[in-house]
This record gives sequence, structure tokens and C-alpha cells, in this order.
Amino acid sequence: MTAAALIERDFAVPDIRCAGCIAKLEQGLVRDRRIAVARVNFTEKRVHLTCVPDAEMPDLIGAFTTLGFEAHPIGDALGDTDPAAADSRELLRAVAVSGFAMMNIMLLSVSVWSGASGATRDLFHWLSAMIALPTIAYAGRPFFRSAWRALRHRQTNMDVPISIGVLITTGLSLFETAASGPHAYFDGVVMLLFFLLCGRWLDSVMRDRARGGVTALLRNMGTGAMVLGDDGKSRWTDATALEPGMVMLVAAGERLAADGAVLRGTSRLDLSLLTGESAPQLVRVDDRVHAGTLNLDAPIEVRVSAVGGDTALADIARLMGEAAQGKSRYIRIADRAARLYAPAVHALALLAFIGWMMAGAGWHHSLLIAVAVLIITCPCALGLAVPAAQIVAAGALMRVGVLIKDGSALERLAEVDRAMIDKTGTLTLGRPEARDLERLDPQLQSLALALAQASRHPLSEAMTRGLQALDVARADVHSIRETPGFGVEAKWGDHIVTLGRPGDPVEGDALATQLSIDGALAATIRFADRLRPDARAAMDALRADGIDVSILSGDRAAAVAPVARELAMTAQTGMSPQDKLAALARQSAAHRVLMIGDGLNDGPALAAGHASMAPGSASDVGKNAADCIFLGDRLMPIVAALRMARRTQAIVRQNFVLAIGYNVIAVPLAFLGYVTPLVAALAMSGSSLIVVGNAMRLKRAIR
Repeated sequence: MTAAALIERDFAVPDIRCAGCIAKLEQGLVRDRRIAVARVNFTEKRVHLTCVPDAEMPDLIGAFTTLGFEAHPIGDALGDTDPAAADSRELLRAVAVSGFAMMNIMLLSVSVWSGASGATRDLFHWLSAMIALPTIAYAGRPFFRSAWRALRHRQTNMDVPISIGVLITTGLSLFETAASGPHAYFDGVVMLLFFLLCGRWLDSVMRDRARGGVTALLRNMGTGAMVLGDDGKSRWTDATALEPGMVMLVAAGERLAADGAVLRGTSRLDLSLLTGESAPQLVRVDDRVHAGTLNLDAPIEVRVSAVGGDTALADIARLMGEAAQGKSRYIRIADRAARLYAPAVHALALLAFIGWMMAGAGWHHSLLIAVAVLIITCPCALGLAVPAAQIVAAGALMRVGVLIKDGSALERLAEVDRAMIDKTGTLTLGRPEARDLERLDPQLQSLALALAQASRHPLSEAMTRGLQALDVARADVHSIRETPGFGVEAKWGDHIVTLGRPGDPVEGDALATQLSIDGALAATIRFADRLRPDARAAMDALRADGIDVSILSGDRAAAVAPVARELAMTAQTGMSPQDKLAALARQSAAHRVLMIGDGLNDGPALAAGHASMAPGSASDVGKNAADCIFLGDRLMPIVAALRMARRTQAIVRQNFVLAIGYNVIAVPLAFLGYVTPLVAALAMSGSSLIVVGNAMRLKRAIR
């Protein structure tokens, strides 16, 4: 095999546990003639294969299976190419470099402050310069780049006065060092950069939209399918190569890779990603099916009608993207202040320079005063006013089970006056639970457990959990056989027992299974999706805080009505993702709407809401589209998040008052020449610490 003839494939392998697994995979996979190289990423539990072009996906997965590992193909969209994440990493590296340099330069400065003079003082100044110059060149890049972009387009921003102050102070310090002057301000410059970078990094962490919503969405689409050719032979085809008119062979347990219509076969599909409906839907010949849905029961043949960007799944991805774009235009208070801040600072520093020159102070002293004005008015405290409060609030909320993904979400959460909540998986636990198992005869309980344990069907797993909670002993059965689409069959002594779907619809229940002995019905087990334990208390608390609550669900009206009655809420039912988005748009005309949901079908609405939350059990799409994630089975963390958001906004307003008050006092002193660049840097840092200290009070806001 030549390098030119090889292709790359990535697989998720969740069962990688130790170094032995790595060796087993890397050495065992290459024994397959189709695989040239196998490399294991232990941290991410991924395997990268270099293989021949005609290696079909089922064959590659089979190579893993032969070694005892379950593997899932990963598409190219999952690479780490997020530019926002790269920016955050660059800022963190700059913080580390400037912090290390600051500590070393401050140590050298102590000797100068202690009275060192002559050659000793000059040596320490040169050593400080050797540390400071590369540090400023590296750590100052975020500010220099931003300032240059603004100036190149004849604009200004907060980074322009920062860059001017840093560069002029560095130049003056070099001049003083070369001329054996008494003062150099390398320590102040690097300290200034360190504190500014800390604020910039905190803001970046809180503002980065880990919006892998579209990527997470496409994860739910099959990576490919077995396609039936004209010659009657089947061949694996990547999703990117599928075309309308092809016939896909979709086995039980596979996700569809394209939209289409059922050509042959009958099965049930899990449509919860698209509709939110927890009950599987029966599909027959000529029924339309969509990419991303899961085939549960039996093999079907599907004639492809739409692929790639034309699928319903891709349409939802576009809706999410458009909704997110609307929200990204949200402008923070600090950003609005920056429009006037930078020009005012430039004008003030220039006025100080001209004024002192006219007073006969000389260019050196006048320039030092102008630099002091630039530094002391540096927007570090203003820049920290928002992210410092947000980071403390996020930490406090994390302790009560709420993960804040975006700092601006706290601003928007504080403004909401209406909440629209999905039912399945949000108000309810989102997992079926077997009902009334304790009423079954003990012998039937044992038989049901033995059969349910042999299947990975969601209802079987729910029944297993329920029966094991009752400490039921497993019956002695043998010759167990599962038939996709029908159920599990086994021998129990001289009897044949089966656990499978009902032969006839069960009245009043969307989910049920039947236990039969020798073909005679022995028991019908019904399932329900229970409310979260504190759902009523949480809804009452939201209403007490002045927030109207209502249900927005893709489920049928009959399934939603009992929940709406129990929680005293109004409800809209049977809604598609587009319907939810339209309903949210109507409400947003007069209200600030909080959207709470968990499924793929909630993704566009979550992205479009003024603020949004999702449970930890939500799909990848739901979690990526939401601003906040609450963990556990309780809903009261939602109430805690809203109350903390309002408290955070009060602290942010106080921080702005503190930052402005600092400038009101410090700027006149700098203008009158009472402040050197070093004192200015210390004063600026002090104001930042005051702002951070005030933000720390939020830690006590949640008891």
C-alpha cells in the first residue's frame, strides 16, 4: 500500500480503558489487510485509522468487533477547529507568560526601590528590559492586533489607548535605561498587561459560545448507509456520496443517513430527536422517514429523496444558525461604553501633554504625565466589572447544579418575564418507567426480569431497572432469542414465554409491552414518563417571581394534558421545530422569553430565546444550543439561576459605579502630575481588585 492510495478514518471507541487496550488496538487492527496504521487517542477515546480506499465502513467496524471493542465512525465535522476556543487558549498562554514575567521583574524592582544606584541600578534595569521586551511583544499581541485593525479602518476602541500607553511607556523606559536614568517602568507595563489579560481571558471564557449546535446536530445523522445496487449487491456508501433515488438498507439499531420513503418493510422509528415524542412511531411502505431518526425494530429499505443540506435535519441546523445569529448581536453595557471611552481617553492624554508642554515642563516630563493618564484611565476595572461578577456567579451556580455556558446569559436571564417549557425530558424525566410492577405476581416478575435483561430495547431496560429496584430474583430461563420488532422469547421449563409489543393497541397508553406464556397473555406492563419531583414547586416559584410559564411541546395533546392540569399551566401541543420557533417569535414581540427544552426539536427555539436552559440529560443539540444547563432530576436550579442572574446584574451595576468613581478620583491626580506610570499601574490594579472583591460577594448569594 502506498501513501497516495490511503485514506483516513476516525472512530469513537468508548471501551478504551488502559494501556493494554491501546496496545491491543494498535497492534491488532493492522493485522487486517485493509488497515495500514492505527493510532489511539486515549484521552478522547478515539482511534485514527489509515486504510485503503475500498475499505467499507462495516468491514472496519468489524475489525474492532473482532478485537472485542465497539466502535462508532466519527465525521470530519468533529475536529477541533473552533476559532473561539483557539483565541481563549492564546489568551491563557499570554496570561501565564505575563504573570511569570511580572513576578520576576517585580523582584528586580525591589532592589531599585530599596535604593540601588549607579551600575547596580542600570544592571537591574537592563535585566528587567530583557524580560519585559519579549513578554510585551508576545503577551501584548491581542491588544496590538485589535488596535491596529481599528486604526487601519480609521476607527478607535479600548485597545488603542492601551497599546499607545504600553508602547510609549516601554520606549521611555528603554530611553531611561540607556541614559542611566533613575526610573524605568517595565514592571508597571508588564503588570498592566497581566491584569488586562486576566480580564480579557475571563471575558473570553464566559463569552465563548461553545455553540457546537450544528456539529452536534449532524452527529445524529448516519455517517453512511448500505446501498442496494442495480446488480442486487449492497455496498457501504458515505453519507456525502448518497444521491436521491438510491435505496438504503437500514438495519435495526441504525440511524438513517438521508430522508426518503419506505420501499419495503415495517418497523418502528424513534422520532424523539425531531418531534420530542417519546413513543416510537410505526412506519410502513410509502411512509416518509428522515435522516437522524433511529430504526428500532426491523430492517427496512428506504428510497432516498433528500440528502445532505436538503434533509429535515439540515433544515433544523439552519434554523439554529439563523436564531443564534440574531442573539449574537446582543451588545453589552461595557461594549456600548467603549464607543465614547477611547476617544475621551485619547483627548484627555493629549490635553495633558499639551498643557504641561505649555507650562514649560519639557517633553520628557509631559510625556510621562500623558502616559500616566493613559494608564490610570485604562479600562481594566471597567473590563472586569462584567466578567468578574459573571465568573463568581457561575461558580456559585455550579455548586447548586447549574452550568453557565455564556456570561451574557446572566444578563438576559435577569430580564426574562416569561418561560416556555418543553414537556418530554424537561418537565418530565424523559425516560420511560414501568408502572405498577409491584402488583404483578412474583412469578411473573421473575419471568419479566429474565426476558427484559436479555434485551437492550429502551422499554426492556426501563423494566429491568424497575424490577431490580424491587429486589426481584431472575427466573431460570434458557434458549433466549430476540426477534427485532417483536420481542424476546425463551423457554421456561416446558413453557415458552415471550415479552414483546402488544398484538393490539393498548387503550390509553402509548407505551406498553405484554408478557405471554405459551401464547396466552399473562400480563400487560404499561410505561409512563414521570414528572420531575419538584416540578410543581418550581413552577409556583417562577410564578411568584413574576414569570409566566407555559408548555411548548411536540407531543400529542392527550399526552400533554395531564401534565398541564397537574402543573396548572397552559400548553401548545403537536409543534414542529418551525412551529416552536414561530411561537417564540410571537411572544418575543412583547416579552423576554426563557426557553427550556432538551431535544433536537427544541434546538432552534433554544437558540432563538432571549435566554435558554436545558437539562443535563438533554441531547447534544439541546445542550449546545442552550445558554445554561441544569443537572439532576430537579427543576429548582432553574429558579436559583434566575434569582442569581438578577443579583449578578445588581453587582455589575455596582462595579460600574466603582470603576467610574475610581476614574473620577484618579484622573485629576494623574493630570496634575502627582502620579507616575508605576503608581498609575498600581492604582489601576487596585481598582481591579476592588471590583473583583465586590463580585466575590455573589458567593454568598446562594445558601
